[in-house]
Amino acid sequence: MPEDSSLLEIRDLRIEATVYPPGEAPHDITIVDGVSLKLKKGKVLGLIGESGAGKSTIGLASMAYGRGGVRITGGEVVLNGRDVLKAGKQGLRSLRGKEVRYVAQSAAAAFNPAHRLMDQVVEAAVVHGVANRAEAERRAKNLFRKLSLPDPDNIGKRYPHQVSGGQLQRVMTVMALCSEPDLIIFDEPTTALDVTTQIDVLAAIKDAIRDTGVAALYITHDLAVVAQVSDEIMVLRHGKLVEWGRTQQIIKEPRKEYTNQLVSVHEIEHREKEPSGQPVLSVKNVTAAYGGGPIDVLKDVSVDIHPGQTLAVVGESGSGKSTLARAITGLLPPKQGSVEFAGRMLPGRLAERTRDDLRELQMIYQMADVAMNPRQTVGTIIGRPLEFYFGIRGKERDQRVDELLEKIEMGHGFKDRYPAELSGGQKQRVCIARALAAKPSLIICDEVTSALDPLVANGILRLLLELQAEEDVAYLFITHDLATVKSIADSIAVMYQGSVVRYGSKSKVLTPPFDDYTDLLLSSVPEMEIGWLEKAISSRRMESAGN
Repeated sequence: MPEDSSLLEIRDLRIEATVYPPGEAPHDITIVDGVSLKLKKGKVLGLIGESGAGKSTIGLASMAYGRGGVRITGGEVVLNGRDVLKAGKQGLRSLRGKEVRYVAQSAAAAFNPAHRLMDQVVEAAVVHGVANRAEAERRAKNLFRKLSLPDPDNIGKRYPHQVSGGQLQRVMTVMALCSEPDLIIFDEPTTALDVTTQIDVLAAIKDAIRDTGVAALYITHDLAVVAQVSDEIMVLRHGKLVEWGRTQQIIKEPRKEYTNQLVSVHEIEHREKEPSGQPVLSVKNVTAAYGGGPIDVLKDVSVDIHPGQTLAVVGESGSGKSTLARAITGLLPPKQGSVEFAGRMLPGRLAERTRDDLRELQMIYQMADVAMNPRQTVGTIIGRPLEFYFGIRGKERDQRVDELLEKIEMGHGFKDRYPAELSGGQKQRVCIARALAAKPSLIICDEVTSALDPLVANGILRLLLELQAEEDVAYLFITHDLATVKSIADSIAVMYQGSVVRYGSKSKVLTPPFDDYTDLLLSSVPEMEIGWLEKAISSRRMESAGN
């Protein structure tokens, strides 16, 4: 292949799927509409856009694969000079294991828990004849070392559950690189990671691409992330190309209005409120362990939340953020300490709490897709708490559902739709309305914007603040996104290894001097600046050397 030719060229790609709306005839919809791109060896093209833009669908089409009934109905996908859409079963089997590899968002779901890491890492290289077992293992250990994995000579002997999420994501990158592919598709590989882990994985991915000369499609909704690893960026919306250019041009001089909106999402100016009156929730010296075991996952945790205020709980994966939420909701009874709600002691176990206890403390989950029954309409989903807690039915229930839909800026026209007919942001708004239907005093928001693109996430945060002002509801906001914390919090609790290491008002917690861990968290938030990653890694290494 000539040096200046493209490794991958997609020409006028068209992808469709058949949908089956309730009460309507099945019909086809277009998911990708005439998209074309070129990618040279050793280069990285970032695909960015909101949920439903077609990013992952285009990435998978590079492997001639369509997920869940999706059909490639037109165009060409040319890899190494041949159209992979015409490769046939045998050709695709070789292509997908050897020439092109896929790195998924959830590494935990991509590994077999019953097999050791090394067996899974080297399998494709051995099966496709790229290397024998001994050569593949040597290559894997070298890659473990390059990606800064601990104990590179022995980590392959571990099972997936014996390594952290960030380590498993890097092992998955090694698995992709081990068979020496020409192209790797990275599909949101750091979205589910905390910022301290994300920076390590991003640096490892960038180093691996540079050292191996592999080409990559990097799919994400985070412009600050893609700016660190991509040579060029392609902006997509509703399955169509919006803009495509060099990373510097897209970040600094976007030509299209939609790209400009993505680049210039402004932080919400939220002035913190002073606490007043009795706390709506008091967590007092809570220590907890799973299954009554000897290892404490929460250690002497104490925090307060006041009416109409937001406490943001931040920290890396495994710090105890979601475990604290489980202790508050009664899913993990404390070994020691107590949880008080509006001055009354809450029973440690969920089963022992009254219906009113349950009503006043609601929860909104990270993945709205799995938090709703796909067979129920939006009206039924929002109406269920009205029936359960207040006995409201019939016309009165329908009227209240309409009012809640107006509150979340969707309108009653969505009442008869099913979850599959909603966008990611709309699904999360429905989950917010369902929580509000119970008239709670406190809502726990568990990473509710982490899977959303910046524009949609910004809209959700603004909505939550507006609803808080109207309803005087308090929020416990669990997140690893420091930008979100600055936008919504009144007070902050920083957690590390099950303990609260810094706690107070937002202004106090975010004002120097910082403890080492809080300083690390704040310095690890990606900025939309070319070269930020290298500066951040260099700074971290200098600090490490100084210590």
